[in-house]
Amino acid sequence: MTVTPQTRPAPLWPIPNLQQVAGLLGGEAAGLAIATATDVSLVVDADGVIREAVGGEELAAEDIGGWLGRRWVDTVTVESRPKVDALLRDAGPGAVTRWRQVNHPSPTGIDLPIRYAALRPADDGPILVLGRDMRAVAALQRRLADAQQVLERDYDRLRAAETRYRLLFQVSGEAVLVADAATRRVVEANPAAARLLGRPVRRLAGQDAVELFDGLGARAVEAQFSALRAAGQAADARAVLPQGRGTVVVSASLFRGERMTGVLLRLVSDRVGPDPAPEEAPTRAVIERMPEAFVVTDTARRVLTANAAFLELAQLATESQARGRPLDEWLGRGETEAQALFATLLDHGAVRRFATAVRGTYGVVEDVEVAAVSVPGPNACLGFAIRTLPRRQAVPLPGHPVPRSVEQMAELVGRVSMKTLVRETTDLIEKLCIEAALRITRDNRASAAEMLGLSRQGLYAKMRRYGVGDLDGAADDEA
Repeated sequence: MTVTPQTRPAPLWPIPNLQQVAGLLGGEAAGLAIATATDVSLVVDADGVIREAVGGEELAAEDIGGWLGRRWVDTVTVESRPKVDALLRDAGPGAVTRWRQVNHPSPTGIDLPIRYAALRPADDGPILVLGRDMRAVAALQRRLADAQQVLERDYDRLRAAETRYRLLFQVSGEAVLVADAATRRVVEANPAAARLLGRPVRRLAGQDAVELFDGLGARAVEAQFSALRAAGQAADARAVLPQGRGTVVVSASLFRGERMTGVLLRLVSDRVGPDPAPEEAPTRAVIERMPEAFVVTDTARRVLTANAAFLELAQLATESQARGRPLDEWLGRGETEAQALFATLLDHGAVRRFATAVRGTYGVVEDVEVAAVSVPGPNACLGFAIRTLPRRQAVPLPGHPVPRSVEQMAELVGRVSMKTLVRETTDLIEKLCIEAALRITRDNRASAAEMLGLSRQGLYAKMRRYGVGDLDGAADDEA
């Protein structure tokens, strides 16, 4: 059985091309149709000069008529000129080029984006260019970028707020527990609560909050949870801690967040007589003996206190020489770098791993890394932890022995060309691979060469090049 190919039925009338459409409509009607369907229409001659330019009312402020008599490529911005050349080159009879976005300098100061396509109705005739105004799309893109920036700033603020919450939660001297309102399980506990209850923080997590207390106190806390679930608030309860650790007053507050309803439990010791005040001397002694520099300043960046490590970096004899003076005198390679650090600290509330330098009074400069925090409140202050960075070891330049690590290779960035850097990096990787293969095969060079996909002679050549292994033994094997 023979199968005859099916052919598409002939259309009832021939499909007109662009020239036929223009002929059917007439010159004036065709021009009116084009002007109605597009925002900008241009007629460009064979030399690329604009002979006709028509723009809609929305583009009246863009001076489209001023393009007449100028080369089209001269009316666009520099980066758009190759696109104009491509449009003129691809314009052919009976076919429309693909759309390309082109930017025109605008009297308003903001570039005018137009999406163009070109066609040539006749073989040797002028080129007709059709354009669509893309300002609305560009405005949407700018709004999208602005919204993205706002989201990034909001994320930074939320992260800073969470950091401040975590810091306050950890350093607070008041015992605080966070529990799930539905299950009463402890979600978080701060160190003060762990000390009061006599259990490590990790063992408190997941415990039933009611079981942390004895006897009547446990029932009182259980009643607190019931009142919170029913009315959203509960009176304070007195509870007894296990193992004779005393009595506490439990305050409970309900809150919602992170798809859960939580309860914040504050445990206040009910011991007779005032609690002993925390001793400042041990904390001060620890800060003073820290190997890393530590400085506290007021909001104007004037030094309030500094430990011995900072005085050593700043080449000062006593703390009184630093007190009251701006930290800018020693911190930062220049005024701009210090201002960037302080501006970031004020904007975000904390700074981590800010690489800078400390300039000593007598000219010694040390590379350092700064972590800083802004503490708000009535006695607002700024805290700076300054860690000295290890001195960079000299890295051999190309032509010297290959460095031993990628970190050393990174030191060459900015000192040699990328081509040389890639070659040196390749040498380093080859050396590391050869050393690893010899270590895995216990110095069996035949196996190492097979593992690396090299001949033994090729392996020996590379071992000589990089100084790997026993070269004399390799020579004997080769012989």
